[in-house]
Amino acid sequence: MHEYVFILPIMLFLLLGVMSPGPSFLLVAQTAMSRSRTEAMGVAIGMGLGATLFAVVACYGLFALIAMVPWLYALLKVIGGVYLCFLAIKMWKSAGQDTPGRTALSSRAGFLKMLFAGFITQVSNPKTALVFGSAFAAFLPKEVPDYSVLIVSVSALLIDSGWYIIVAMLLSTPGAQAAYGKFKKHLCRLAGGFMAAMGVKLFLTQP
Repeated sequence: MHEYVFILPIMLFLLLGVMSPGPSFLLVAQTAMSRSRTEAMGVAIGMGLGATLFAVVACYGLFALIAMVPWLYALLKVIGGVYLCFLAIKMWKSAGQDTPGRTALSSRAGFLKMLFAGFITQVSNPKTALVFGSAFAAFLPKEVPDYSVLIVSVSALLIDSGWYIIVAMLLSTPGAQAAYGKFKKHLCRLAGGFMAAMGVKLFLTQP
């Protein structure tokens, strides 16, 4: 099993990356406090699926591809910035709207919708691509043992989904949702402003 030791630093790198605040955390947190735990879980799993996609692609040379094709990273930045600004507008508009009932939001359709939102948020974030690309470029050996891609992909799914599920569980409690309802207008505008700032930063920051 010693041939799989290289996976440990990769997983630690990814864990530290997923725990750092960013648009993914913000989306899970707001969904957990303003909607239902079921929908927040959908976002969390969507984040994990996005991480799995990045893990598979990174195993086949994501970092090298970005280094060889500079415009690809620039394109990822534009797409990510546009999507973050889109989320920011939705959050800002939701400040003046009533929070829907939990029954409707706990439906299967709501879960799948938020799962897709989590997935798109993850894969549209170029910083996530760089985290995965850097980790795999640094620690992936030239000759990987059998089943490495499968093990790494499953690990990435568990790390991302696991962390955001914990966040969803903690912030979807009655106390957290009551506090959100009390300060909804200010929190939505703060979250929307923060999300917009991250989106604009993607446009302005040079690779």
